[in-house]
Amino acid sequence: MSNDFAPRVLLVDDELIMLEIVGAILEASGFVYRTASDGIDALRKLRETPPDIIISDLRMPNMSGFELLAIVRRRFPQIAVIVISGEFVANVHTTGLLTNAFFTKGEYTPDQLVLTIHDLYRQCPLRPPLPKQKDAPILISRSTKHLMLTCTECLRSFPTEKQNSTAEGLQNAECPSCGTRIVYTIDRTIQEDLDLDTPNVGFQNNSTIRTF
Repeated sequence: MSNDFAPRVLLVDDELIMLEIVGAILEASGFVYRTASDGIDALRKLRETPPDIIISDLRMPNMSGFELLAIVRRRFPQIAVIVISGEFVANVHTTGLLTNAFFTKGEYTPDQLVLTIHDLYRQCPLRPPLPKQKDAPILISRSTKHLMLTCTECLRSFPTEKQNSTAEGLQNAECPSCGTRIVYTIDRTIQEDLDLDTPNVGFQNNSTIRTF
């Protein structure tokens, strides 16, 4: 691939080993890439030269991936986003407000990442700004068992404690940034992805939140 036409990638992660691993995949595939150590550093790089694609972690110091991607979606809606996270669980087949693709650290192949980059790059000239959506994914923290909800109004993400796991139906949360009331449901039918403390209770990865 000629570097004149290679996708420009901004790789954002606070772990040096991840920058080296993913960077090696990008370099071997002929992509042009730069790195950033957190969200603030990434915004500086964005102002210099906007990339075609951002690959970002979610849990980082100074400015998290959630904060960074909320800004990107508002200011640079044409930039495709790939999230690679080991902290949160999400449905890799579900795109939400903040990301076009999701990979779990250590659970994807270089070919899968490269093919995803190519697919998103081909869509770049055609990608319209995201319309306002009613649904957004719930991301589940592996370590704290918190839910990370994304407000569909202001696009900011915030944690909320897991409610009574035996509760059925709708549950409520309020966005601390804009006050939007968020009503969400959790499907308890599977338990494969997380080893939860409560037996026989699981979260389905493609659970959604809905605002009213």
